[in-house]
Amino acid sequence: MPRQREATTGAGSPPALPTKPVPRELRRERKSLLQVREERLRDLGGLALEMYKRDRFNAGLVVERCAELVAIEARVHEIDAVLDGSARLRRKSVTCVCGAPFLLGARFCATCGRPVAEASAGSSDAAGLQ
Repeated sequence: MPRQREATTGAGSPPALPTKPVPRELRRERKSLLQVREERLRDLGGLALEMYKRDRFNAGLVVERCAELVAIEARVHEIDAVLDGSARLRRKSVTCVCGAPFLLGARFCATCGRPVAEASAGSSDAAGLQ
């Protein structure tokens, strides 16, 4: 009888090996993250408008909401890298020449205003010189 309890509780079984992520689940997670991102972007715009209307700007709150958005975008980039099955994102620069990270879907750098294509070409040229 004690053997059955041990077998059912898994006390004597070896630890489970990490499983490979299922592409279908990753795509589903990516889709839901993009929906959450769009919602949060709309909310951020509404928040900024309300703060402007009331003449009470709370920089800490805006920074907190932006940090959440950047974290969501980082997770989407991770999922894209796994789904690509290559090191494309590691090889291709995801930061501008000025050092700022590109936001998902951005055409221009949020910090310096350079177009994304120009800024990534400049950073790859700089990497070739080193």
